[in-house]
Amino acid sequence: MYAIFLDRNKQYKAKCGQIIRLDKLNAKIGEKILFKKIILLSNQEKILIGKPILKNIYIEGSIYKHGRNKKIKIIKFNRRKHYKKNQGHRQYYTDIKIKNIMYL
Repeated sequence: MYAIFLDRNKQYKAKCGQIIRLDKLNAKIGEKILFKKIILLSNQEKILIGKPILKNIYIEGSIYKHGRNKKIKIIKFNRRKHYKKNQGHRQYYTDIKIKNIMYL
């Protein structure tokens, strides 16, 4: 069984026991989190599709860890113009462990 859910205008595919990497959430490690915007739910025999969101279906997870991704290098360069600009960026993330997909 898997589900596709929305979190801050991004879509994620979730299975029970899976660890998903999201953009940073302001919450402590071990804190429970509930996702209510479920777009699609798939069992082995049937698929439920929301119009646009399924009601009475939730995904329960807990915050596993916080961190930062690898550095991305951004280089702007114009040849023969004496112009070169270097910049770097490291995105913050939160890993969430999916505990349960609940029907109500």
